[in-house]
Amino acid sequence: MSAPLAARPVRTRIAPSPTGMMHIGTARVALFNWLYARHTGGQFLLRIEDTDRERSTDAAVQVIFDGLAWLGLEPDEAPVFQFARADRHRAVVDEMLTRGAAYRDYMTPDELEAEREAARAEGRVIRSPWRDLSPNDAPDRPFVVRLKAPQAGETIVHDQVKGPIRFENRTLDDLILLRTDGTPTYNLAVVVDDHDMGITHVIRGDDHLNNAARQTLIYQGLGWEVPAWAHLPMINGPDGKKLSKRHGSQAVSEFDDMGYLPEAMRNYLAKLGWGHGDDEIFSDAQAIEWFDIKDVVSAPARLDWDKLNHLNNHYIRQADPLRLAGLVVAILESRDVALRPGDEALIAHVVPFVRDGARTTLELADAVVFALRPRPLELPEKTRTQLADPELARRMARLRTALAGVEDWSVPPLEAALRAFGESEGVGLGKFGPLLRAMLSGGAPAPDLAGAMTALGREESLGRIDDALSLAA
Repeated sequence: MSAPLAARPVRTRIAPSPTGMMHIGTARVALFNWLYARHTGGQFLLRIEDTDRERSTDAAVQVIFDGLAWLGLEPDEAPVFQFARADRHRAVVDEMLTRGAAYRDYMTPDELEAEREAARAEGRVIRSPWRDLSPNDAPDRPFVVRLKAPQAGETIVHDQVKGPIRFENRTLDDLILLRTDGTPTYNLAVVVDDHDMGITHVIRGDDHLNNAARQTLIYQGLGWEVPAWAHLPMINGPDGKKLSKRHGSQAVSEFDDMGYLPEAMRNYLAKLGWGHGDDEIFSDAQAIEWFDIKDVVSAPARLDWDKLNHLNNHYIRQADPLRLAGLVVAILESRDVALRPGDEALIAHVVPFVRDGARTTLELADAVVFALRPRPLELPEKTRTQLADPELARRMARLRTALAGVEDWSVPPLEAALRAFGESEGVGLGKFGPLLRAMLSGGAPAPDLAGAMTALGREESLGRIDDALSLAA
């Protein structure tokens, strides 16, 4: 007699089908499996369901590996490839035939179509006449192998998210296990693979809920223990409708390309259908400690770009500047920005002064460009016109003198110097701040004035001001 599920080490799995992209819904399924495995001290496994040979190219499979690696969800064992296990799947079907849990169906395509029409007209599922005929009467022609499902009673899926769900057996057809060419079907293959991999908890999207009833019957037909089921609600768009291309990014790789950090995605995806009180921001360690699959809500989650951007900004502000500099360099190189030796170190120095307002690493890359521009900067036409005003040019020259007298070239002293200069001139910051910003950045986006000058350093800041003032000489 097998041990109860609760006494067995938890083993969960993610089993994506290669499609050329890893969907955000698949990413969340992977995350919840990973969190539950880590929470229980179990194992998180990966299986590639690659029976569709046309779509299951090496490149499509690599997308899955890359997506999981980017998210930081590494499986605990080498991946299992479903197609390579076809012989094992067929052997299990032979066992089911021997046990009387399956039968060979010799209906021709015309006979199957007639039965399908009759079943539709009578409001029932398809039933093959070969279900109860003797194999000795089998004709010499192709056949499929079907599950011999019970026709009375009910099958209960004890779902840890949605609760018990009952299916009347009369509504469950004798699903095909092997096709006429001997290839196994999805529902058979996943049951065999989950059993052989020792999977204790199947955590997946609720589009598989009906499959859970059919797969339960396969488990029962083989005398195998049924795993614990947990079907996650779908992720909808911000409008509450099914997520589609009109809502924007769907693939994990697209979120990477849009400048989101993996730790922000993990935090955000964890909040899509699960939560811990009012906590919005939490570490992986906290999520692992708190997560239980039974706490997942059964209602669909909604993609919220504002919340994702808020989280991403938080993690950008917490990230190592050297790491962010590497990401920014890659972004700038993808934009064909010519970088000079030492620019990556400069970017790492500038990042802490510009990242507070960056929602993505793309915005962070935009924010550092001002510091990379070589002298003399190309100034906007408006700035040139302002500097042609002798009175304004003399004021900026006096500002340059005031700034040169700042000994501690850091944000607080520079802010104090700017305030003091405005008071001495009898004007507010608005009378000289925008022009100073343009002189320092050449019109590119830049942080606040003190932050920009600190990021650039004394020599570069004063040099840029001198370059601009030379136009007014």
